[in-house]
Amino acid sequence: MSFTKMVVAALAAVLVSPAAYGQPYPSKPIRMIVGFPPGGGTDVVARVIGQKLSEWYGQTVVVENRAGATGTIGADVLAKSPPDGYTLMMGHANSHAIAPNLMAKLPYDPIKDFAPVSYVGYVPNVLSLHPSVPAKSMKELIALLKANPGKFTYASSGNGSSQHLSGEMFKLLTGTSILHVPYKGSGDAIKDLLAGTVSMNFDTMPPVLEHIKAGKLRGLGISTPRRLAQLPEVPTFAEEGLTGFEILNWYGVMAPAATPKEIVNKLAADINKAMREPDVKARLEQVGTQLRELSPEEFGAFMRTELAKYAKLVRDANIRLE
Repeated sequence: MSFTKMVVAALAAVLVSPAAYGQPYPSKPIRMIVGFPPGGGTDVVARVIGQKLSEWYGQTVVVENRAGATGTIGADVLAKSPPDGYTLMMGHANSHAIAPNLMAKLPYDPIKDFAPVSYVGYVPNVLSLHPSVPAKSMKELIALLKANPGKFTYASSGNGSSQHLSGEMFKLLTGTSILHVPYKGSGDAIKDLLAGTVSMNFDTMPPVLEHIKAGKLRGLGISTPRRLAQLPEVPTFAEEGLTGFEILNWYGVMAPAATPKEIVNKLAADINKAMREPDVKARLEQVGTQLRELSPEEFGAFMRTELAKYAKLVRDANIRLE
């Protein structure tokens, strides 16, 4: 960000700060941007936390889905929003760590244009198959894919998404060929997976959990160090011999850069408090969210580390956008 832009942003923060009008924050509804369609993991997490904040603030937290381009459209909207605390985003590894390393040009800087507020946690990727795919184990799937290169497809939330990166990592680790089919978000990808339009995906746990339990999808692997109680029958990728499958779908609330520090700190404290509430904690853990509290400063450091990690991963795996 240039010096001139920094000055303008600072002046804007003063002008729009609720303190300038003697109003307590928040004094009107808050917009929470989600860079994916309804039904995906990011959307679920945003709505659960947003509902609790609405209860406490007496102000509606409106979840606004701005889907497309693996979450980067929503991130760009946030980056260009007034830094007054009334526009937030449920940020994601896609838009702030993976896409910046895969896309030649982004309309925002993943670090400089945002104020980290509160890390929420991460959810694992689950390799899910449509029941029509004749493979009941990871070993059987790999053998099937090797015998039929290019015949099967995997869905993702878009080019540059964690699901895309997971699929490419799987191909690299197993020496298989699977056709990538990108969508605008998990919701659309899951619909086509359930319909059998695509063969499999590597989506986050929330949108596939109930479908696996109901037998509508078959789970073959999960990207956690240990099996999860929610899907005890699904082995980890490490158990299946796929070491190095390190894709984290993390979530965290962000605000535009230059948002007043007092607002950032209040939101951070309240979001961390919400994550400890039994109903919120239970709902998020139910869909596999691995919760963790971080301060705004710690969250910022985490984002920088993730950006560097995926830069190395993309380079080492020689992953390219289609």
